[in-house]
Amino acid sequence: MPFAAITYDIKAGYEKEISEIFGAFRRVGSPVVKGEGGGETARILATAVFIRDDTMVRFIEYDGDLDAVARHMATQPGVREVEEKLAPYLTRPRDTGTVEGFVATFKRSLLTCMAQISVRDAPARSAN
Repeated sequence: MPFAAITYDIKAGYEKEISEIFGAFRRVGSPVVKGEGGGETARILATAVFIRDDTMVRFIEYDGDLDAVARHMATQPGVREVEEKLAPYLTRPRDTGTVEGFVATFKRSLLTCMAQISVRDAPARSAN
């Protein structure tokens, strides 16, 4: 399963406040991401947020279409709430008030993946 990582440029020294924002995050009811026709186009498997100094990175493990994941996240009340609450702690504003703005910001914040290695991708070994 692939991973995506998006960055946030934040004000240093607010780790506690930002941690509280994510501690109150409202998860979505289903990990399924549906496309325009209503069929499953992706699945969000896991997320994690890391912070150090003035950089925060949100990791997303997903299966399927990453653009669909971004559009899905743009419409989720919990994600929108987090984006609003983070605004005072950002050094560079994020245009996430609309689906189009969120998707554009998501793509602009996306880190280039250099490698992804998982035990799930390794060939099965026999136990001798």
